[in-house]
Amino acid sequence: MELPSCDASGSCDGTILFWHTATGWYKGTFQGPTEGVNSVAYSPDGKTLASGNRDNTIRLWDAVTGQHKQTLEGLTGPVFSVAYSPDGSTLAVGGLDHAIRLWDAVTGQQKQILEGHAGWVSSVAFSPDGQTLVSTGTDAIRLWDSVTGRQQQINSWHTTLIQFVAFSPDGSTLASAGRDTIRLWNVVTGKTKRMLEGHTDGVTSVAYSPDGRTLVSGSHDRTIRLWDAQTGRHKATLQGHTGMVNSVAYSPDGRTLASGSQDDTIRLWDAVTGRLKQIAVGHRVWITSVTFSPDGRTLASGSADKTIRLWDAATGRHKGTLEGHTDRVNSVAFSPDGRILASGSKDGTILLWTAEPTVIAPSASR
Repeated sequence: MELPSCDASGSCDGTILFWHTATGWYKGTFQGPTEGVNSVAYSPDGKTLASGNRDNTIRLWDAVTGQHKQTLEGLTGPVFSVAYSPDGSTLAVGGLDHAIRLWDAVTGQQKQILEGHAGWVSSVAFSPDGQTLVSTGTDAIRLWDSVTGRQQQINSWHTTLIQFVAFSPDGSTLASAGRDTIRLWNVVTGKTKRMLEGHTDGVTSVAYSPDGRTLVSGSHDRTIRLWDAQTGRHKATLQGHTGMVNSVAYSPDGRTLASGSQDDTIRLWDAVTGRLKQIAVGHRVWITSVTFSPDGRTLASGSADKTIRLWDAATGRHKGTLEGHTDRVNSVAFSPDGRILASGSKDGTILLWTAEPTVIAPSASR
C-alpha cells in the first residue's frame, strides 16, 4: 500500500522549523527523524509538541525551546495521526500498523493498543469531554471508550473514502463527510441520526458552530451550506464564490463564518443572516485553509501561492504576509493560547510563527 505523501502535515527531511514573525529571524529547528514527519499536535497547554513520524516513532518536543524531550517507540509502521486528549493526559496515535495506541503523555508509557481496523488508521480525535476516541481508516469510522479501550461502535455506511469527521461541541454527535454525503451519527448508539443531502458535488470541509446548533459545509459545487445540526434541515445556501470552497471556519463567538476558495478569495459572512460582510483579496492563487485565532481577532489563510496571510477578522483588512515556504501551504492552525501559528506545506516543512507579525520574509533573514 502506498504511504501518504509528505505534504500537508509533514516534513520529508525530518525537520520542524521555527521563525519569529515580528522580526523575520529564524528561531530554531526541531531536528526530527531523517525519514520525515507526518503529523504534529500541540498539547492543550501549548507546552509540548508531538510529532508522528515515518520512522515508526512519536517524538515529544518542548514547544518553547525546541528541546527534544522524549521518543515513544514500539510501533510497527509509520505514524499518520497524533492527538492529545482534552486534559492533556493521553496521546492517541494512529498509523500503518492498523492499530490505535494510547500513551501516557506525562510518563511516556504505552497504556493500551486498540485493534480492529482492517487497514491503516488515517486520523484520530478525542471528543470534547475526552471520554470517546474516534478513528477513521480505509475500512470504517470506529468509536472507542478512551478509558477502557472498549470499542463502542463501528460506522461504515459511507460508500466512499471518509474525508472529514467532527464532533459537535457537546460530544453527542459526530459528523462525517465523504464524497457521497454528510452523515450525523449518535455517538452513544452509533446510529445515523441524519443524512444531509443537497450539495451537487463533493464536500470539502465541515465545521460545527461553537454552540453546536449549526453545521456548515463547503463543497466543490462552489457553495457553502448551513444545516440545523439537530434536525438536519437545510437552513441557507451561501453563494458568491466562483471556484470550489476548500475550507470553512467559524469565529470563536459564532458570529462570523469564513470561507476560502479556489477563486483566490476569502469571504466573511454573517453566520446568523448569511449576509456577505467582507471579501478579502490578496492571495495570488487559490486558498487552501482558513482558521480564526482563539480570541477571534485574526483570521489566518494558507494558499497555493506559498504564503500565509493574516487578516483583521472584523474588517477584512490585511495585517501581514508570512513567507518562507517554497510550495503550496496546505494547512494553518493556531496554538491553544493563540501565540503560535503553525503552517504545513507541500514543500515538506512545518513552520511555526509567532502570531503578531508585520510583513515578513523570514527566509531572507536567517
